[in-house]
Amino acid sequence: MLEDRRKRTKWFLEDRFGIFIHWGLYAIPARGEWIMTNEKISKEDYRVYFDEFDPVDYNPKAWARAAKKAGMKYAVMTAKHHDGFCLFDSKLTDYKATNTKAARDLVKEYIEAFRAEGLKVGLYYSVIDWHHQDFPHYGDRHHPERDNEDYKGRKHDFENYLKYMHGQVEELCTNYGDIDILWFDFSYDDMVGEKWEASELIKMVRSHQPNVIIDNRLEASGENSGSIMTRSPSFYAGDFASPEQIIPPSGIVDEDGNPVPWEACITMNNHWGYCSSDKSFKSSKMIIRKLVECVSKNGNLLLNVGPNARGQIPGESLEILAQIGNWMKDNGDSIYRAGKSELNKPEWGYYTQKDNKLYAHIFEASIGPLAIAIPSNIIRKARLLADGSEIKLIRPWNTMDYNDHAFINFGSPEHLTYPLPNDIDTVVELTLDND
Repeated sequence: MLEDRRKRTKWFLEDRFGIFIHWGLYAIPARGEWIMTNEKISKEDYRVYFDEFDPVDYNPKAWARAAKKAGMKYAVMTAKHHDGFCLFDSKLTDYKATNTKAARDLVKEYIEAFRAEGLKVGLYYSVIDWHHQDFPHYGDRHHPERDNEDYKGRKHDFENYLKYMHGQVEELCTNYGDIDILWFDFSYDDMVGEKWEASELIKMVRSHQPNVIIDNRLEASGENSGSIMTRSPSFYAGDFASPEQIIPPSGIVDEDGNPVPWEACITMNNHWGYCSSDKSFKSSKMIIRKLVECVSKNGNLLLNVGPNARGQIPGESLEILAQIGNWMKDNGDSIYRAGKSELNKPEWGYYTQKDNKLYAHIFEASIGPLAIAIPSNIIRKARLLADGSEIKLIRPWNTMDYNDHAFINFGSPEHLTYPLPNDIDTVVELTLDND
């Protein structure tokens, strides 16, 4: 099973950087994707957003171009979030985009647009559903009607809900060609694992999509990783872990220290779905540095955007994506196919590595020459990755006690301090001797 996981995730661990797209009816009230439960809105009152939904500016081709220019290699979009609304043309419900003013299968258009730009495509599907009549209401920790006495004692046919949920997942696996990622969300309390009939679900998915990679949230949530970190992961443990709004301190490994594929999913501001008042956007500098941190720990970064009710990615998000793309255009070789170096993290930044290429990601200028934690005699050459210009290895008078380190700087004379060529992240590519 682990060998199958290695084969399936090979591309994933090479591509390293993807876009997450949270979009649905919640873009209209524009107070975040959990508004239905946060404000305890009944499905009857929530219906106003279904009746109004009309994303006249939805242009997935533009979304795909923006993601590609940012250096992203894959995408994941919400086919159905917790509110139960489907962006795809499910035959199992009327609660879908094709029955709104949009009158379109928005998932189909997304998949076609992103494939056309050469990006891999993924679909997010919530295994919980606040719209379905047979998903538990009263007393459930998250349901909008959790405190509604009218639902107390009501019997739900959960098997009927599972039939519905499995049926929709099968639709996603059979109606849109090859899917690269299935991103399930999420398990909690006793709603975990076989409560979802997870083994049967995975068997069905694999029968239609043998190469799809699946996250770990049929038995886990953002709170924990489940059995994927153990020696004997469950059949439905997933192909990769999905830490949320955090980068694991040391990456993710199993009980024997073997690396586990993982992907940190991170918002650009403080919400997944569109929130009109949330202007707390992370800078492109921070995001680039966090992408580097993920790769230095053998992980990926899935960066979220929340389009608005008209179907537009917010201008702040587009600007950040463009800035990331400018850096990735020059420095992407230090991200794609790269991973953790055997060297410890330096104080000035991070190392990433692929084959005999060691990438020094320098965030802070040094006082005097900058130390690389390997002897200079195993470095064949050093180049600034952005433009290929030579970086000389130096041995100034004040480094004679540190023969186990190589030293570089970005100016002359060699013992002085100079500004870094790129104050976001200056990347020096070091070609190492293989001998």
